[in-house]
Amino acid sequence: MVDGERAGVDSDRPTGVVLAMDVTRSLARQSLVVAVVAAMVDTAQLVLCGAFGTSPALAWPLAIAVVTVDLALAAAPSTRAVVAVAVAQAVLKVGIAVFAHHHGLPARVPDVGFLVAGYRAGAWLGGFASVGTVTLLAAGAAVANLLVGGILSRDWRLFPLAVAGGVVPWLVGRYTTARGAYIAELEQRERLRQQEQLAALDRALVDEREAIARDLHDVITHHVSAIGIHAGAARIAVSHSDSAATVRSLTAVETSSRAAMVDLRRQLDLLHGRDDGGQRQPGLVDIDDLVQRVGEAGLTVRVDISGEPPVLPESLDVMLYRVVQEILTNALRHGRDPARLEIRYGPTRVQVRESNPVGHVVSSENPHRGLDGIRRRVELFGGTVQSGKIGERWEILVSVPIGAA
Repeated sequence: MVDGERAGVDSDRPTGVVLAMDVTRSLARQSLVVAVVAAMVDTAQLVLCGAFGTSPALAWPLAIAVVTVDLALAAAPSTRAVVAVAVAQAVLKVGIAVFAHHHGLPARVPDVGFLVAGYRAGAWLGGFASVGTVTLLAAGAAVANLLVGGILSRDWRLFPLAVAGGVVPWLVGRYTTARGAYIAELEQRERLRQQEQLAALDRALVDEREAIARDLHDVITHHVSAIGIHAGAARIAVSHSDSAATVRSLTAVETSSRAAMVDLRRQLDLLHGRDDGGQRQPGLVDIDDLVQRVGEAGLTVRVDISGEPPVLPESLDVMLYRVVQEILTNALRHGRDPARLEIRYGPTRVQVRESNPVGHVVSSENPHRGLDGIRRRVELFGGTVQSGKIGERWEILVSVPIGAA
């Protein structure tokens, strides 16, 4: 297959599959390089120790065995292959040690392949297979080192040093695997943290869109309701040739239209990230203006404010204003004169209560969008909303903790 065809085939696979195949190929190439280098070094060490000059007939089979077993390190790291290579390395190490001891060769036994096999056993094996393999490697290292030194039965104090030749590579392999698993766990945690941050950002964006939608709903319904009422009054006044009433209604339409444009512009500036030229959002200090506009639209509102007004967080202040605006808009559309608005400031809570004679109440089968918006706003600040018909009046009570913002 030519390179262009191979590229075309790889392009049909998912990116993750292609990356996994690249990593597998890279590991296979590295394993082959390690195996070849181990075979070359171990063979050279066998030659330099004088094995071919002492007994060529035995040295050649040992050299072939060294090359074969070391090249087997390039095999795929399955449990059976790793165990088989480790066993072969241990047996070969002991065999070469016996050969060197028998012929009195002082050089060390070739051990590069043996060390790599121990590392692979620690890195790839687990459970009984890992323990059994490291035990065999430790025994092979002990026997080989003590045989070459000629002290198999003389000084057992060197036994721990002899065993270390088989245990240390295994420990290095175990440490490398544990470290890789730890790093992978950290990376997984980081990915999960990033995913949680993205999810939190998405939720924040959704909440912000809902808040903007509620603000726009409040602004539009309040002002447009007033405009509609005054337009109807102007039409009736014209039909009765009442010029003074017509002028008052058209003036109110003009005022409400301008107020609607100001509020809409403010909301759009906030949506675009501008500071609205330093202008603040309306709060409870603007209740009098709100009541005046509602009065001009045709609903008489009696206001009763009690308690010492605390310094409210801006978000809570704006929310309470929008809630009062929506409550009065609903009273204007569905209630009758006179409405009563009570705002009570307590040490830890702010309560808003409004009641008005029942005019037209939306049925429970089709809940009013404005009432649902009020409840959503208040619940975001840990507050509660109670509403319903009490006798011949409709009443709504909003209670919000001051510290919830």
